[in-house]
Amino acid sequence: MKKIIKYVINDILRNKIVIVYTLLLVIISFSVFNLEDNTSKGLLSLMNIVLIIVPLICIIFSTIYIYNSSEFIELLVSQPLQRKHIWMSLYAGMSLALTLAFFIGVGVAVLIYSPTTTGFILVGVGLLLTLIFVSIALLAAVYTRDKAKGIGISVLLWLYFSLIFDSLVLFILFQFADYPLEKAMLVLSGLNPIDMGRILILLKMDVSALMGYTGAVFQNFFGTTYGVIITLLVMLLWTIVPVSLSLRKFKKKDL
Repeated sequence: MKKIIKYVINDILRNKIVIVYTLLLVIISFSVFNLEDNTSKGLLSLMNIVLIIVPLICIIFSTIYIYNSSEFIELLVSQPLQRKHIWMSLYAGMSLALTLAFFIGVGVAVLIYSPTTTGFILVGVGLLLTLIFVSIALLAAVYTRDKAKGIGISVLLWLYFSLIFDSLVLFILFQFADYPLEKAMLVLSGLNPIDMGRILILLKMDVSALMGYTGAVFQNFFGTTYGVIITLLVMLLWTIVPVSLSLRKFKKKDL
């Protein structure tokens, strides 16, 4: 299992796309902090990159990598190795490589320019989103043999979590504006890991005051230690559940 993880990490870190991804994050991170006089504004600008670009790159790259490694996976399956170990090794290798790329690209700049609680939360959310969207990519890739269809599913999932979900929530809020939906919004937020990360970061930036009564409700829940723990547990579930479902499918899949 360790040999497979090591091979996957080395293979991914040599990939030109990952190298470009890391360099792009480095350039953006340092540029944002150097252009802004206030580090809080720099973190706010960087938050949009973490919440949009990082999930997109992770889910698309991971999906393509699984399809391109199909022959390697078939070779491993033909060996006296458990499918569980093969699949989890692939997940661990991709996750470690992409989290390393993210930490170098964003984490180093944050540690230099803004080593605050908000900065650490921003980096932590980015690392968790990397793990989550690699997990979702495995689920998308294992359910179809067609590479184009698998990549299409991954893109649609990213669009849903980053754009469509918020539109649906706004539609519900407008339709039921006369009802107290603030607490229901807490539950709905748990259905989107990107939203969970966004709320955590914004609350630590004290921007929740601009969110009105709903922001106060979020502050009362997510601003407490209990709320932060619950949020982290929900995001961990978003990591565990997709990879568990993909593993279950992979064990039964006819390669």
